[in-house]
Amino acid sequence: MSAVQNESRKRSKKRYVAGHHNKRWKGSRELEVGMQGILITCNMNERKCTAEALNLLGEYADKLCGPEKLQENMGSSSEEEEAEEEDVDVALKKEVAQLQASGTKQERRFQALDSGANNVIFIRTQNIESDKLVHHILSDLHTTKKKKSRVILRMLPVTGTCKAFQEDMVKYLTTFLEPWFKTPNCATYQIAFKARNSSHNKRDEIIKSIAGLVGKLNPKNKVDLTNPELTIIVEVIKAVCCLSVVKDYTLYRKYNVQEVVKDDISKPEVTTEKADTNTTNQKEKPDAGEADKEEKKGEEDEDKSVSPEKGEGDKGEGGGE
Repeated sequence: MSAVQNESRKRSKKRYVAGHHNKRWKGSRELEVGMQGILITCNMNERKCTAEALNLLGEYADKLCGPEKLQENMGSSSEEEEAEEEDVDVALKKEVAQLQASGTKQERRFQALDSGANNVIFIRTQNIESDKLVHHILSDLHTTKKKKSRVILRMLPVTGTCKAFQEDMVKYLTTFLEPWFKTPNCATYQIAFKARNSSHNKRDEIIKSIAGLVGKLNPKNKVDLTNPELTIIVEVIKAVCCLSVVKDYTLYRKYNVQEVVKDDISKPEVTTEKADTNTTNQKEKPDAGEADKEEKKGEEDEDKSVSPEKGEGDKGEGGGE
């Protein structure tokens, strides 16, 4: 009986451990329609990625908007000491008010939520523009070339969310894209589409529908896949579509934090050197052809100069005979 009991205990422990690991985001909120924030991709280490992301965002947010002000009840202890003689009902009311204040205090400037996909974290933002914050971070990293993260790969701002169905996306994007592409405004653009844990959306159909909307807003808007002015980011995760319109997408290496820090000066130098060598070779080739022509002309001239002498000699010899 002891061996049977030990086996049953081991099975129960395994089930408990498996269930405990599966509930990694228990009690936290998930990405929902109507939220704004930042999608952050990583590589197999989401906890460290969340810590790095919160530190990095907090550092630059303090520079842009100042330090975050939290509502804390610092004077509650003194008030309790002064209110020792009050009734029990008043004390209960104060406790309820304190609990409500503590509940509102949890909604901070940045809040990590479950995105619904592996190696992707959603940081919900409040009272701050995520696109401007991310652009400021990448521009600073691009100029300073200082590496400030090890796990974070890409930081994609999310300024709008809707349901991840083509009809809902088209309805939402008709008004969402107006500030950038409507008739006084026009720009070159590209569409960056990515779907995770979602199979009901076809990439080509969604890109064509979005391009049709941009063309209707202003016919002067043109597609540019090499160096566009604006990039429409469309990230679909399960049933939520995350949207944003960003600048300098190609310059900042598709908003990759690790790639922005690297130097990209050597590549154009190599291409220019190759072009220079090609031009010099092309210049040398006609010179060589001209030299060959000159040599041939010289040989012909020599032949011409030699032929009359031979003729005169023949005539002389003939005349002598």
